[in-house]
Amino acid sequence: MREIDAQTSSRYLLPSLLLMESAAQSSLRAILNLFPEGLRRRRALVLCGRGNNGGDGAALARLLWLAGVQANVILFGRVEDAKGDARTNFEIARSLSRFDAGTHTLPPPLSFNECQSDSDWEELSAGHHSYDIIVDALFGTGLARPLEGVYLKVVEHLDLMRRARERAHSVAPLIVSLDIPSGLDADSSELIGEAVRADLTVTFTAPKRANVLPPAADHNGQLEIADIGSPPSLLEASASGLFLTEDVDAREWLVKTRYLPGSYKNTHGHAFVFAGSRGLTGAAALTANASLRAGAGLVTLAIPLSAQQVVAARTMPEVMTEGLAETEGGAISSEAIERAKELMKRADVVSLGPGLTREDEGTRRFVREVVEERTTPVVIDADGLNALAPWPIDLRGSSERPIILTPHPGEMLRLLGTTDKDALKDKVAVTSEFAARHNLILVLKGARTMIAAPDGRVFVNPTGNAGLGTAGAGDTLTGIITGFLAQAYATLKEEADALAAVIAAVYVGGLAGDLCAKEKGMRAMTASDIREHLGAAILSLDAEGELP
Repeated sequence: MREIDAQTSSRYLLPSLLLMESAAQSSLRAILNLFPEGLRRRRALVLCGRGNNGGDGAALARLLWLAGVQANVILFGRVEDAKGDARTNFEIARSLSRFDAGTHTLPPPLSFNECQSDSDWEELSAGHHSYDIIVDALFGTGLARPLEGVYLKVVEHLDLMRRARERAHSVAPLIVSLDIPSGLDADSSELIGEAVRADLTVTFTAPKRANVLPPAADHNGQLEIADIGSPPSLLEASASGLFLTEDVDAREWLVKTRYLPGSYKNTHGHAFVFAGSRGLTGAAALTANASLRAGAGLVTLAIPLSAQQVVAARTMPEVMTEGLAETEGGAISSEAIERAKELMKRADVVSLGPGLTREDEGTRRFVREVVEERTTPVVIDADGLNALAPWPIDLRGSSERPIILTPHPGEMLRLLGTTDKDALKDKVAVTSEFAARHNLILVLKGARTMIAAPDGRVFVNPTGNAGLGTAGAGDTLTGIITGFLAQAYATLKEEADALAAVIAAVYVGGLAGDLCAKEKGMRAMTASDIREHLGAAILSLDAEGELP
């Protein structure tokens, strides 16, 4: 971001003071969205550090003042110690705080104070000030060490105000952080110390790692990404390998694979699901049903013969079933491999794993041979992953026959061949390296699901909520991914992009969970509920393409 800001000014001659003003205007718009009745007669406290983040805050204070807000600016330091454009904005705010900016009968609507010590802060924060908005503009993206001294006291003070607000069941004050909550290291998903816990964070140009990856991202509240004037070409040319999925990414894929006049079941793809075992039929049914609901034209569920009747009763009537040879324990046997190869000739995509069980050596051989003999993309989840853990060094994906893995953190550790949870401390690095080393697509499920590409890029999915932690949600996601891949390869054929389909599937699946939570709440949400909200999620992204 520092490089992008610098090139915006040097190459495109956009003054940095103009970028700072644009950042303040974007922040004001984001705040106004949360106050539909307007800001006049509201009270705001704007906390500014001496750097550019503080300069953004001072510019925002002026705009709040123009919107009719009684704004109180506290600069932590002296105006004379600040530099560049930040100092310019501090000087403007200080000038506006003078008596002649108000009237003879009313105090000036903007006040400005310098805080140079702990005692200054104790004096300034004393009393019972009632604020509607508190703006955190203390530190931006340059912080790399824990807060201390007066800044730590400020964060602790804001935390006390937040707790008092919760006890009073109030929504005020709204805490707004500019670019990133102060106390976070922008380049890390981990907490480095105490940090502001914001209700709204307005980040500029592009999100930073701490804006989107928990636990740091848990401090951001609602995240707004504001375009402040940097040319998009600078972002596209940046060296970043970490991306945040947006609704436009999912929408573009949906548009490309729209149902068109004359299209029918075969043009939307045939998905084969190898899943389930005796006593573990639910996962298989959830996966197959989700594949169909996600838009696949045909879905065949291949399952051990003794479980076929039970599964057929639990799946949608449109799902076809195929009974396979099984072990004594009721799992798919290695004897089913030849039949599986015949079935896969009719498939556009294959998924395997949910409910397979991993106790039988024959089942593990079955999984390995299906993956090695694949002629289509293959999605591997649950016991399919466990059957291949630790991941064989000689088993690699390809652009023609992509492999998509969908582990949760425990399964990921098994793929890595370790039980040390610290191995996943930097999930971005781990997923990127694993996907690149084995030339596959890796979907690491979690609070922020990540999709790692064969070239090492990592895409963070922003949709979803804690309700998606319910039993069967992973099986449902596998089904959605399978259904999207079936459509991509049947509709787009040689132009199909497995990575784009997976990114869209994860986004839509999370969005379905969000819509479900709004209707039912997270606590009561089930995996089947998520599946039944897929239509609403897709409609919200591409209503034009979904309606006749």
